[in-house]
Amino acid sequence: MSHRWISRFLEAQAAELDAAQNTQLAYGRDLKDFHTWLAARGGDFQTADRDTIEAYLTHCAAQGLAPATRARRLASIRQLYRFAFDEGLRGDNPALRIRGPGRKRSLPGTLTEAQVTTLLDRAADHGRTPLDRARTLAMVELLYATGLRVTELVTLPVAAARGTPQVLLVRGKGNKERLVPLSGPAQTALAAWLVERDAAETLQTAKGARPSPYLFPSRAKAGHTTRQSFFMTVKALALEAGIDPTRVTPHTLRHAFATHLLEHGADLRAIQMLLGHADLSTTEIYTHVVETRLRELVLTHHPLADTPSQIATADLGSDP
Repeated sequence: MSHRWISRFLEAQAAELDAAQNTQLAYGRDLKDFHTWLAARGGDFQTADRDTIEAYLTHCAAQGLAPATRARRLASIRQLYRFAFDEGLRGDNPALRIRGPGRKRSLPGTLTEAQVTTLLDRAADHGRTPLDRARTLAMVELLYATGLRVTELVTLPVAAARGTPQVLLVRGKGNKERLVPLSGPAQTALAAWLVERDAAETLQTAKGARPSPYLFPSRAKAGHTTRQSFFMTVKALALEAGIDPTRVTPHTLRHAFATHLLEHGADLRAIQMLLGHADLSTTEIYTHVVETRLRELVLTHHPLADTPSQIATADLGSDP
């Protein structure tokens, strides 16, 4: 019965709420873990009560799971029981009043403009063939120029890039569309990639292969360059650029895009639209990144840098 609950719940999420595939996978993993824990104790979704759910969360904590992971699992359970109540599978919602662990909001990792420039320089020469090099440069330029999520990048349709566009139409989380402008270097890299891509595809179709609908096609099962493949490419570029590869992922470039825009005076609401954030509060975390950088700048270059405490207490005067 519990497996049927999960299937029906995920189907509803996909059909009614248009949940992204990664969101559905996360729900599925969390709920299967809860189901396995319940089954080992002779229980199921139908009989679990508030005490049972809280015992499961205690079990998760004992396993050493991070607060963010435990909070996500509780969110999955809450969504399931909200669905079950609405569908009449249960007459109550046992997860309704359970409080989860606090989620510490950490600042996103980012890169300096100089570091991004070095990465882009390395991208132009990364790869064994002109096709590989053109693909790598186009993907990194696009990522930094637009702030796309990596899934949005690798699944871009080639139709979106035809006709030397100055903006791209992107389908993001929840199937929501948004327009993102392209920088000059990104447009140049994209045009060069299309030349190489189309030439390679012409050779493949002559051998009987079907044309790919993706901007970055691949022989992988998905039909496009995978997130994992691009992840490893970015790590290799960081190593070549002399940057600690543990600090650099495709998502780091998305953070750099937002942080650098803010540092150059971009409006927070505009950045929210470009990133595809549903809530402005999600975007506001970048203001903390900039504040942290400014604080470090003062502590590093201010005349009182040797005695940081004096900076906080010094009388800096007031505006006339």
